[in-house]
Amino acid sequence: MSPAIALAFLPLVVTLLVRYRHHFRLLLRTVLLRSFQDCLSGMRIEERAFSYVLTHALPGDPGHILTTLDHWSSHCEYLSHMGPVKGQILVRLVEEKAPACVLELGTYCGYTTLLIAGALPPGGRLLTVERDPRTAAVAEKLIRLAGFDEHTVELIVGSSEEVIPRLRAQHQLSRTDLVLLAHRPRYYLRDLQLLEAHALLPAGATVLADHVLFPGAPRFLQYAKSCGHYRCRLHHTGLPDFPAIKDGIAQLTYAGPG
Repeated sequence: MSPAIALAFLPLVVTLLVRYRHHFRLLLRTVLLRSFQDCLSGMRIEERAFSYVLTHALPGDPGHILTTLDHWSSHCEYLSHMGPVKGQILVRLVEEKAPACVLELGTYCGYTTLLIAGALPPGGRLLTVERDPRTAAVAEKLIRLAGFDEHTVELIVGSSEEVIPRLRAQHQLSRTDLVLLAHRPRYYLRDLQLLEAHALLPAGATVLADHVLFPGAPRFLQYAKSCGHYRCRLHHTGLPDFPAIKDGIAQLTYAGPG
């Protein structure tokens, strides 16, 4: 490429760098720096986060463990977790609905699991599903460190596509009053329709879906708004530590199959 052509593209490059500077920073922290730390430590980011929690958080105190994770994500390595702003929306809804049983798809490091479990009513139950065994092992340790036993929080290792059809027979889940979709947005629509097909959503059930604007779940949102089975509300938020990157949580209320 000649210098003249390169110079002609320079204003465009500068404009893109300025406009998407927050996205470039996110890319740097979540891909480049994380890969470097993975190679350097021989551990995954979730494992490094748990090591930090072990040395800085109070065992048996879910709130302090969550605050410790927030601090680590802000000051050490970006964790790609829900964060305190979105977390308040989740906790408020759990407290308002007082669900007897919650289903979480996408345990990840256990951050949202602790939020939900801490807001459950007495006798409430949470089933959380994580596809990756190594990540699930970290989440399991974090959940038990926070003081929640297997009667309150049951962690299921496996893909949501395989787990949902056997929830009734193997995990005694006949219905769930609240579902959190927090795994991969491209699977949200598939899993929502699986929940419908297996009659796990009673009328009035709430479905929360994170990251519906970034990275986005357009087919899921289109279905929820057009199928006639849901009342939809969108909570506009930003990413933790990157508030300029706009995201949102979709809140769906199931009206029933008919």
